[in-house]
Formats: sequence, structure tokens, C-alpha cells
Amino acid sequence: MASQPRITRVFGAVNIGSFRVSAMIAGMTENGEMTVLGSGHRAAQGIKRGYVTDMAAATYAVRDALERAEKLAGTSVTDVWIGASGAGLASRISQVEIEIGGRRIEEEDIEQLLAAARDALEPDGRMVLHAQPACYFLDGADGVANPKGLHAERLGVDIHTMLADGAPMRNLREAVENAHLHVEAIVASPLATGYACLTAEERDLGVALVEFGGEVTNVAVFAAGMLVGLTAIPTGSADITDAIASTLGIRRFQAERLKCVHGSAIASPNDHRELVAVAGPGDDRSGPIARGADEQNRIPRSELISIITGELDRLVSDIGRALETHGFSAGFAGGRSGSRSRQVVFTGGGAELAGLADYAQAALGKPVRIGRAPQLRGLPEAHAVPGFATLAGLVLYAAEDPVDVRTVNTGQQITGQFGATAMARRLWHAMKEYF
Repeated sequence: MASQPRITRVFGAVNIGSFRVSAMIAGMTENGEMTVLGSGHRAAQGIKRGYVTDMAAATYAVRDALERAEKLAGTSVTDVWIGASGAGLASRISQVEIEIGGRRIEEEDIEQLLAAARDALEPDGRMVLHAQPACYFLDGADGVANPKGLHAERLGVDIHTMLADGAPMRNLREAVENAHLHVEAIVASPLATGYACLTAEERDLGVALVEFGGEVTNVAVFAAGMLVGLTAIPTGSADITDAIASTLGIRRFQAERLKCVHGSAIASPNDHRELVAVAGPGDDRSGPIARGADEQNRIPRSELISIITGELDRLVSDIGRALETHGFSAGFAGGRSGSRSRQVVFTGGGAELAGLADYAQAALGKPVRIGRAPQLRGLPEAHAVPGFATLAGLVLYAAEDPVDVRTVNTGQQITGQFGATAMARRLWHAMKEYF
């Protein structure tokens, strides 16, 4: 029997969402394959639309989710990468150039360029989460992965900076540190999710990634290999649940079950004849009857779908406006080159709603697919769904550990391209290619 590949590095990740807090422990094998050792989740507490609203409750949720993952992994971690959404996330692309004078580009020139980019950061009082070299350009050529050894008059770089409101991010960090954990970095969830759901080619051609979360929907536009635009919409799948509960006069947990079990974004001709039970197994049958229900507390499925699509209409309209703001609808998605692709990828827990891709495709007038967590070795089937894509993306991001210009030191190997390994199991091949 062949021996299992040896684990050389272990990564811990915690994704803090408004609906759930999830954790994953993964290991990188000696042959460059990412293996999930354990994962766990629990209902979120003390989090509202990406903001910590109860420090003690949020800390407990983080600790509990990680302990579940540690129990399955058979090991513990002290360092974690955190995924965060909301809290005023914003994306910015800036360009920095230096003179080369026609000679060959050396490592020192790249270090000088990134140092200039570091000095040019202008966060405007906000917290910088990432400041990464996305791709280099020289003279008339752009999209250069590694300029070392090339001749040029001028050398430049696109720097992708992710900003956030400082106080909410400090609250998030403190909630995790109170659980006796060290925070390696706070990663904007659209960036981590992009690692999980998008290929390097999609990011290069241009694609919109819609994270349909519990209380926040992030609309991120990628082009030329980098995230070039981001809009956070303070609406999510929980708002659909609330609309069902309010319209029918039922409990939230009943509304959530109706949405998940019987809900759909697409109506069918038979919906008005199909009756669905409001009360589930084990529910108190003596509770109030839903508005419009029959004597057995059943409602037409068409009424449920009407409520869902009404809420989706408003959300998708906001998504469409966000795409227009970033130029996605006009044939240009930012960066140094225009976007040729018009694909939209929906992910997040809300993307598990039946029929969502067809509904969004018709509403937006663009090809839509559902983005799921990658098929990592050891990933439980229950976590290989859109709602856990960000969590998987966090460990892939941690494995790649992209260069941040704020931490570049003399002599550090700094060349590379955003997303050079869309999947961490390709890390080994990328290292051989670039290094």
C-alpha cells in the first residue's frame, strides 16, 4: 500500500459571515496538493451585515467553529486567515512607473518599483487590507508576469489595493484574537472567493463575481487578472427569509425552511396547484396559521415563489446597477485592457436557491453560472457548495500568500502575477515556472 504524501504546511482559515461562521484546517502536501484535514461551521452570533455587534458572542462563534474543525482534523492551529465581507470594502487599482533607460531589468529595479508603489499608497484614512502587485507593464507591453531579464525604457506595475473601514476590521481582528488565535491576515471575501470559483483565464478575460451572502451581497469585477471594482450591497438571502416570514406571518425558521426546501427563483405552471406545508416535522402544530393557508396550514407554492422573486427583482436590479457603475455592461471592466467576457458567477449561500442561475441570466442579460468550492481532497460533500466557497478560497489564498508591497524587503523574491496559481495544487508548477 502506497504511503500518503507528507503534509509540509498547515493552514487555518475562518470565514466570518452574517449567517454562519465556518472554519477549515488544510495541509499542503510535499507534491503541492491541498488537502482538507477538517472543517466545521456554526450559526453566526454577534455579526450583523459584516460588522461585529457583540464581541463576546462573535468570539464564541469563532472559537466553536474552529474547535469543530480541529476535532475532525485531529490537530489544532494557532494562526488563522480571516475572511471578511461588508465593513466598507473597496477596491482600487493604481499604477506606478520608474525609468529603466533601455537596459536590462534586474531584481533591484523591481524592488525599487515596489518600494515606490508602497510609498505612493494613499488609504485616505482607511485600513489597507491588501496592496498587491497585480501585473507588470513595460513600454508598450502589459500583462507581464515577470519582467526580470527584459529590456525596457520604463517599467511599471498595477497595484491592487483593498481598503476597508478601520474600526470594523479592528473589531473583527479582536474577536478572533480573543479566541486565543493569531491573525495572519484579514482577507476581503471577494478576493478569497475569486481564488476558489474563478479560473485564471476568467479573471484575465473579465468576469463579475456576485457573492450572494446572508446579509451582504458583494459584486466584484475582475479584468486583466485582477479585481478592478467592488460594490457591497447591504442585502442578502436573509432578507428573502424575512420577507417570507413577514408576508405569511410565520416564524423565521419556518420561512427559511420553506425557502430552502420548496423555494425557487423560477415559477412553473403547476405552482398554483401545489400546496406546501408551512409547519415541518417536530413543529408545534398549535401555532398560528400562515396568512392565506388552508386548514392544514398549507400555502400554494406559487405564493412562496412570488415573494422570493419580488425580493430577487430588487436585489438583481441593484446588482445590475453595480455592474454598470464598474463599466461591465459597457464592454470595459477596468484595468489596462478592456474586458471581452460578459460572464457573471453567482456564489455564496444565497446562490444555492433553485433556479437562480436561469433567473439571473434572464434578468441581467448575461451568461450566469453558479460558482462552487473547488474539489479539494478531503473536502466534505456538505461543504462543497457555494456557501463554503469563500472558506475554501481562504486556504488557497493562504497557500499562495501573494506579495504585499508593504512588506517587501530587499532581497525578497517579489516577481509574480495575481492568481498565478488559481488552485493551490498548481503552486509547485508555478514555482518552477517563475522561480
